[in-house]
Amino acid sequence: MRKIAERLLEKINYIRSVWLDLGGVEEVTRTRNLIWLAGEMRSETIYKEHGCVFKLDISKTYISPRLSYEHIRIARLVKEGEYVINMFSGVGGFSIVIAKHSRPRKVVSIDINEYAYKFLVENIRLNHVENIVEPVLGDALEVIKRYKDVADRVLIPLPALAQASIRPAIDSLNKKGFIHPYDFIDANNRKEAIEKSKDAYTKILSEIDYVKKFDIINTRVVRSVGPRRYQVVHDIWIEKIF
Repeated sequence: MRKIAERLLEKINYIRSVWLDLGGVEEVTRTRNLIWLAGEMRSETIYKEHGCVFKLDISKTYISPRLSYEHIRIARLVKEGEYVINMFSGVGGFSIVIAKHSRPRKVVSIDINEYAYKFLVENIRLNHVENIVEPVLGDALEVIKRYKDVADRVLIPLPALAQASIRPAIDSLNKKGFIHPYDFIDANNRKEAIEKSKDAYTKILSEIDYVKKFDIINTRVVRSVGPRRYQVVHDIWIEKIF
């Protein structure tokens, strides 16, 4: 494996460091199990996406280029003047792309990982969105209680806590708004994953007594994350009993 890493360094001149991902992501802080193979022994880097710049440490924070389409897709859904809450913001992938590509009033960005928060603060400055993106360090399930009845849109991009976040997310919505939970689902194929996940969220929302109406407007498979395991996102419109 190290020989392959050394060849990569020889053949691709912009590569400075090679790391091996041993698989798996810690559920809450979303850190990977990495080992250094070759090159400079540093894990801090710059990642660019949709005209935005993200500074991060791959050993202490989470980033996935496979979510690039979702970042811009959600940004294009955000209407001018919206108040957005990103419950699990990481280094700012969703939040900063939204701030740069739409015209939200505010994007509250919460994360419990202190390293992710540090880079989030720096990335807000690097992308000149200080007047839009508000970084908050803490447990999103607790922090979001400070933002009751204010949001037009809530992002839930942490599959491990997606279903546990539904009620707090709805509590933070104004009378009407959108939530976007990202969840994992086991299924034999993409079509089945969409159907099973949609049924699960229909059941969850139907059991919340202060949800007056809801409409799962769109459900899509974001990516395959293993054999017969998929990441699915829902775009859900909700009206509360206010």
